[in-house]
Amino acid sequence: MHSQRKLIPALALLLFCLSTASAQSSLSPDLQQKIDKLAADALVKTGVPSASVAIVKDSRVVYLHAYGDARLDPRTHATPAMRYSIGSISKQFTASSILLLQEQGKLSLDDKVSKFLPHLTRANEVTIRQLLSHTSGYQDYWPQDYVMPNMLQPTTAQLILDQWARKPLDFDPGTKWQYSNTNFVIAGLIVEKVSGVPLLTFLQQKVFQPLSMTSVLNTDQERLGDTDPTGYQRYALGPPRPAPKEGKGWLFAAGELAMTAEDLAKWDISIMDQKLLQPASYREFATDVLLKNGLGTRYGLGVDVRTDAGHRSLSHSGEVSGFTSENIVFPDERVAIVVLTNQDAADAAANIAHAIAPLLLASDDPATPQKLEQARKIFAGLQRGAIDRSLFTDNANFYFNAQALQDFAASLGSLGTPEEFTQKRQALRGGMIMRAYRIKFPKQELQAWTYELPTGQLEQFQVAPQD
Repeated sequence: MHSQRKLIPALALLLFCLSTASAQSSLSPDLQQKIDKLAADALVKTGVPSASVAIVKDSRVVYLHAYGDARLDPRTHATPAMRYSIGSISKQFTASSILLLQEQGKLSLDDKVSKFLPHLTRANEVTIRQLLSHTSGYQDYWPQDYVMPNMLQPTTAQLILDQWARKPLDFDPGTKWQYSNTNFVIAGLIVEKVSGVPLLTFLQQKVFQPLSMTSVLNTDQERLGDTDPTGYQRYALGPPRPAPKEGKGWLFAAGELAMTAEDLAKWDISIMDQKLLQPASYREFATDVLLKNGLGTRYGLGVDVRTDAGHRSLSHSGEVSGFTSENIVFPDERVAIVVLTNQDAADAAANIAHAIAPLLLASDDPATPQKLEQARKIFAGLQRGAIDRSLFTDNANFYFNAQALQDFAASLGSLGTPEEFTQKRQALRGGMIMRAYRIKFPKQELQAWTYELPTGQLEQFQVAPQD
C-alpha cells in the first residue's frame, strides 16, 4: 500500500499475449498500436506477468486491453474482465466517504480526531484533513514492500491503532508530509463510527452502486477468485513466484479494494464529471494541502495533485502483496489512464501509464507528429555536428556556433540511434510554443526542449541529461 515503491529491475524476457479489447475503441489504429507496444515492452523489460489497461477520453472509456499472463501455472492469458488489487488507490475511496459525511453535516475535515477516537496520540491536535493528506505525524504501519510474518495472521483496525497510533508522532501535526497507511485506518474507523455501518457497506451504497462499479471486491476479507490473476513477487532477478496473501484486517481502509480496470475508470469519469460529490468537495479532494509553513505537499485528500505531461493531474499508485497499480486522471482534458499489474515491488504499471499520457494529450495537437519528426531529424543532425540553419532564428544560429556543434557531436554521436524519441509535454512560453522531448538510449536518457515562434522557426533546441 505504498505511494512510492522500491523498484526491482527485471531482465527476464516473458512471452505476452494481447487480449481482445472489450470496449470498442475510438482511438486511431496508430495510437492503439503505440499503446500496445509500450505496454508489451514494459512487461518484457520488467518481467511483470500481466497488465490490464483502461483509457478514458472525453469522459468515456475508449480502450480496454489486457496484456500477458494473469496466471503462469496453468498459463492463463489476462483479460479486461479480470479483477486486480488496486492497493493504495483505495485511499481515495475512503477520502470520498469522509467528504460525503461532511456533505451530510455529520463531520468536518477540520474536526479533531479526538472527537471520534480520543485515545490516540495527540488526537486533540490532529484533524481529519491531516489524516487524509498524510500530514498528521502518525507512523506508517506498513512501509515495507513485502509481507512480514505477523501480517500473515489476522488483525483488526483497532489492534493496528493500538500499536502504531499510540506511539509518539513522527512530527508535529501539519509540519511535514509523510506517507502513512495508519492515517487511513483511522479515517476508516471514523467513517464507520459516524455512519453507523461498515466502511465497505457505506462505499457500496454511496459510491459503487451509483457508479455501476459491479466488480469491486474487498480483499481484506476475501481472496481474489479462480478467474482473477494470481499475484506474484520476485527475489532479485529470479522468476515470478506466487506472493503471500495478507491476513484479514491488514488492508482495511488503506488498500483493500480489487476491481477491473474498467470499473476504476468509471470512478475516474465520476471525478471528471463531478457527479458523485458536490463541487466544493471535489475542490477539497483535488487541492494541494499546505503545511503550516506554507509549503505545498503535492497531495490532496487521498490523491497526488501534480503536473504530468504538462497538465494538471490527480493520480495515485498502489501496491499490496502481489499487485501494483497506477491511476492518473487529467480532469481538465477529461482523460484518464488505469494500469493494473500482478506483481509487487515493480514499476511496470507506472511506466505504462506515464508513457501513455503524452500520447493521449499530445494527440490533440495536429502538428505534434510533424514537429516530433522534425525534432528527431534535428537531433540526428546534431549527433553529426550539423544543422539545417533555415529552420532556426538568427538567435538560435548564433547559439549553434562551431564550438557548440563540435560539442554536440562529440557528446551525442557515440550514443547511436535512440530507442525512443517521444514528446513529453507542450506549453506556451514568451509568445512561443515550448515542446519537451524524451530521448531514450539503452544506457542513458536525455531530454530536449524547443521554443518555436509563430512563424515556425525554432528559437531554441537544447539537450541535457534526463533528471
